[in-house]
Amino acid sequence: MIDIHQHRQQFLGLKNKYYFNYGGQGILPQSALQKIIDSYQYIDQVGPFGLKINGWIYENIAATKKAIAQEIGVTSNTITLTENVTASCNIPLWGIDWQEGEEILLTDAEHPGIIAIVKEISRRFGVKIITCPIIETLNDGNPLEVIKNHLTSNTRLVIISHILWNTGQILPLKEIVSVCHSYSDSKKQIQVLVDGAQSAGSLPLNLVESRVDFYGCTGHKWLCGASGVGFLYTRQDLITSLSPTFIGWRGLNYSKTDLPFTDDGSRFEVATSAYPLFTALQEAIAIHQQWGTIEQRYHRISELSSYLWEELTKIETIECLKNTPPKSGLISFYLRNGKDANNMVKTLEEKGFYLRTLVNPYCIRACVHYLTLETEIEALIQIIRNEN
Repeated sequence: MIDIHQHRQQFLGLKNKYYFNYGGQGILPQSALQKIIDSYQYIDQVGPFGLKINGWIYENIAATKKAIAQEIGVTSNTITLTENVTASCNIPLWGIDWQEGEEILLTDAEHPGIIAIVKEISRRFGVKIITCPIIETLNDGNPLEVIKNHLTSNTRLVIISHILWNTGQILPLKEIVSVCHSYSDSKKQIQVLVDGAQSAGSLPLNLVESRVDFYGCTGHKWLCGASGVGFLYTRQDLITSLSPTFIGWRGLNYSKTDLPFTDDGSRFEVATSAYPLFTALQEAIAIHQQWGTIEQRYHRISELSSYLWEELTKIETIECLKNTPPKSGLISFYLRNGKDANNMVKTLEEKGFYLRTLVNPYCIRACVHYLTLETEIEALIQIIRNEN
């Protein structure tokens, strides 16, 4: 395994700051940035439109899907390339043939972008929104039972985050999918859509084994790709059951004269994208895999996360939301001394420490990556002590 200090030399953005915001956006490796530059220069050299460059585009798309598929353990034909996780989740949410009176069950920990989509679907199609209390299960309670108890005969779709972006709790994906799929009182099999913004690149995923229906991801957070590239995994047997909402030439089957939609993940792709950004995600994934497997990376994230949590619990003016060592790289905490969280984050950033505040619950969130150093955690603890 490559020494972590040596490995970090590829991430120039880590040299002048203490970075704890991977849950918002990762640090782009220098070679990935160079891939973007080289790709744009190659396009200019060859010509932005023509047989040769069009061949390169299709090869680039295929290589990007292959890299993603290998990282998350699925097949390339189940991957749709998008701009971000919200765009990914829009595809199944608008592709389902909603009927008035059906229900969408989501948790109280979902991102505002997802909530906004669901509200608009409810307004347009007469779908009822049910929200279940998952945040309160962080330390006590069973999220699986909470979700099970909120299913009804009208539930059509359940929306969850694999890792809750506000508390860092990991939900039992396989078990939740099983409960939803086997719910006998439903008129149709209940499907599960997952927001994987905090899990892709930080957590080992076995999406095929979980039988999850739809899993939206982004490449710019834990995977450290360029902004503007995300992806959706759709269970293979469900791809043709979704109707594309935004439609373009990339989703068509040119082997047939009537140009029907494809029967793979490209079905939901539209038209021209910033293709050089795809090369950056390929490069970023390859760099992570050079250091170690996703299992090895997750193991280091868990160790570092526990270390930060343990040190935070020693500070009297800090209260961690989770009362046991976290299983993910997200650690959220309250300030007990009456200081405002936003002001604290602003003060920390002025001193080179990058964290963020959350609205619900109102707290501060720090993210540790496998790239994080123990000395960075120690420096963060010291400055929090000094400022409190």
